[in-house]
Amino acid sequence: MTNQDPPRIGDLLRSAASRATPLVRDIDDASLGAPTPCAEYDVRALLNHLLGVVVHFQALAAKQAADLDSTKDWLAEAAWRDRFEIEAGKLVEAWSVPGAEEGTTGGMGMPARTVGSMVLLDLTVHAWDLARATGRSFAPDPAVVEGLVEEVERMAPMARKMSVFGEAVDLPADATAFERLLATTGRDPRAWETREV
Repeated sequence: MTNQDPPRIGDLLRSAASRATPLVRDIDDASLGAPTPCAEYDVRALLNHLLGVVVHFQALAAKQAADLDSTKDWLAEAAWRDRFEIEAGKLVEAWSVPGAEEGTTGGMGMPARTVGSMVLLDLTVHAWDLARATGRSFAPDPAVVEGLVEEVERMAPMARKMSVFGEAVDLPADATAFERLLATTGRDPRAWETREV
């Protein structure tokens, strides 16, 4: 049996963006104050975080520094839904450039593939957060989940130390691969299944 190269981050991001974009576009203004599975974020704050991530990780793909501490209010723009779609497209392009996932990133000094996995995780998990917060279901591409499992397990201890992930949640044996991924980040997917919005 031969070892296959892992899927390219750009390809996985293209799939993740194609599922996140319509979900973001359909969020109405009345839902912006709703709580999300990210305890510190309501829908508006989470959208602001996600838009910032999608923009700033374009620079990281090009081995440039990025202002990850920016507190810009992206939703102050009337066309923020369009902006998200445009920037998600640029993110996919940036990580699809040959060499983007090789070497280390500017500023963060981490393996580029790990950094690409971080934005892939944000785009996937926060799409689920937003879906659940607004009473919708969300199913990521299984290839994206498979592409994230190993990286997320590897980054989990440091992410917990930095309070990026919560403590892992125990799930029953019939949990799906995506539910297990969510649980590794500290989310309880089953607790949000029946939540009324």
